[in-house]
Amino acid sequence: MIRVAITSVLVDDQARALAFYTEKLGFTKKTDEPAGGARWLTVVSPADPDGVELLLEPDGHPAAGPFKSALVADGIPFTQFAVDDVYAEVERLKALGVRFTQEAVDLGPVVTAVLDDTCGNLIQIAAMK
Repeated sequence: MIRVAITSVLVDDQARALAFYTEKLGFTKKTDEPAGGARWLTVVSPADPDGVELLLEPDGHPAAGPFKSALVADGIPFTQFAVDDVYAEVERLKALGVRFTQEAVDLGPVVTAVLDDTCGNLIQIAAMK
């Protein structure tokens, strides 16, 4: 049976990404091991510490920069995270200095908002109604 155990987000600075994803978004560091010239650095939701890990993966591949820049230029989020209440989460994150490129929007069955993760990505938060 195939399951999702680890997914990744390409980051331009692992230390800054770790600070943002833990201090602002509220994830918990799970793994931090040397891996070549970088780190195998993962975070998890404190609500599911044994669940899916998010790898804060260095964006050193030559294709990563243009790919990420194109997504940001078009306003397309790299990935999406679930929250219980998008409106409340936007207010909480704004109070922490997080910049949003899209305010909370009610799209019928889902409410979404898009934030800048400070590491070269737009991230969407969403809550199903």
